[in-house]
Amino acid sequence: MKTAHKHKLHLDPKTREEARRRLRSIKGHVEGILRMLESEDVYCVDVLKQIKAVEGALDKVGDLVLKSHLKDHVVTAHERGDVDAIVEELMEVLKYR
Repeated sequence: MKTAHKHKLHLDPKTREEARRRLRSIKGHVEGILRMLESEDVYCVDVLKQIKAVEGALDKVGDLVLKSHLKDHVVTAHERGDVDAIVEELMEVLKYR
């Protein structure tokens, strides 16, 4: 995806650690799903529930990063003079949410 800015990921330490913690948990859940798929005794709906849980957890990480982006880049777009670029960038990202 083409981005309008060359800004670096700016997350305060607390948000960064929360995102990392959540992603480590998600990694464990995905590994658990992989183990489930290796077993003949696992019910399909149980796998689907775990997949849905991972999707929800990823959404929460996305929310953390989006909130940080809004606070650190979007609210200052007018000062930088790149409002149109920021709006276009957000519209592109929000297509996938």
